[in-house]
Amino acid sequence: MTTGPREISVPYRPIPLDIPAGMKANEFFNSTENLNDLVHNNGLLQNPENLLFYRKALGHSNVFDASIIYNTSRLVLDPLGRPVRRNQVPPGVINVWNRMNQVLIGYMQEAFPDPQRHLLMCGEASLDATWPLTSPGVPSIRMLHNHFIVFDQQQLASAELADPDCPNLTDGGQHSLFESAMHDVYREFFDTLDLELLKPIEGEASQLALTGYPQGLPCWEITGGLGSIDSPRFWREYDIILKGFIDFYRSFFSQVSTRNAKIPDNAYFPEQITDKLLLNNKFLATAKIVRDRCIEDARYANLIRWQPAFKQLIYRNQDGNWFVTISQNSIGNAITELLGVVVKRVPDASAYEAAEPALIEHLLRVRQRLIDADLGDAIATRHWPGGVKG
Repeated sequence: MTTGPREISVPYRPIPLDIPAGMKANEFFNSTENLNDLVHNNGLLQNPENLLFYRKALGHSNVFDASIIYNTSRLVLDPLGRPVRRNQVPPGVINVWNRMNQVLIGYMQEAFPDPQRHLLMCGEASLDATWPLTSPGVPSIRMLHNHFIVFDQQQLASAELADPDCPNLTDGGQHSLFESAMHDVYREFFDTLDLELLKPIEGEASQLALTGYPQGLPCWEITGGLGSIDSPRFWREYDIILKGFIDFYRSFFSQVSTRNAKIPDNAYFPEQITDKLLLNNKFLATAKIVRDRCIEDARYANLIRWQPAFKQLIYRNQDGNWFVTISQNSIGNAITELLGVVVKRVPDASAYEAAEPALIEHLLRVRQRLIDADLGDAIATRHWPGGVKG
């Protein structure tokens, strides 16, 4: 079987939303009104920490597909002022968020135990204002949210190969900038971080056999597998990966922006930045290359995302091993594309409704587990009741 990225078609039921005259779609989707629709038509559970568990109406998979969003739309009306990364979320909310992640990942493993039959993935994306606001594809909902997705391996295997040069798979050439231009610097910086459960791993060992992805991304195998995800230590290390990435990203693009820039304010690992980055000629020479190109190439400069933009992912491969990876995300590829899965959404209400009962059954079952763990209260919609065991 040929290894390569796959493109699958996923039917959905068109959403009956009327966008007010004079508004662009991304402007409306970023509004509190759109979040009201998300709650009332697709909401499954919410809690006092403002974490909303909901069904993905425009999903990536009809096997299992749900999200948790930190719904601050009524608390912070300025979309650019909302928390969009885990490091910006209050500790109490993070604790509840981690517990919800544990319940959902545990359910996915239990309901879809065979790694040869199902690909399991969950992860999150930063949705801050790191694109130029005039660019198409500016993130629609500027709030941090998680994805929980299960793909049928047989559907992936029988799907057409995706174009490997698709911008969303290559991320415009910047996706692998750190790895391709500063591989050793990048790895050595992460090696200084305090990781015990997350073991660095490279090459085919971390890739999906079917797609050959992730490519050009740092990966860590989760020592102890799924059992480690239930430990507080895992989530501390998961945050260390994010904080290390943020420090590296901010340090690099600070040097791109301003020659001989100082250590970024509020850096998490200032000593590592000093020791591993600011005296490293390869690191600074690469920043100069990017800086010079920005000065000379307006199109290239317009694609730069000056603030940390990432997607962080936990996934299970075909051998049942669990991994963490993090992407430098410069253009806006879907989180599934980190694993070489390109989703083509197709409006087809009948096909979606054929898959909907099994999907909803899974979502109601895991919702009840969240309720039992005191992680929120059920939401009733026209598609399902509230407070009923799944």
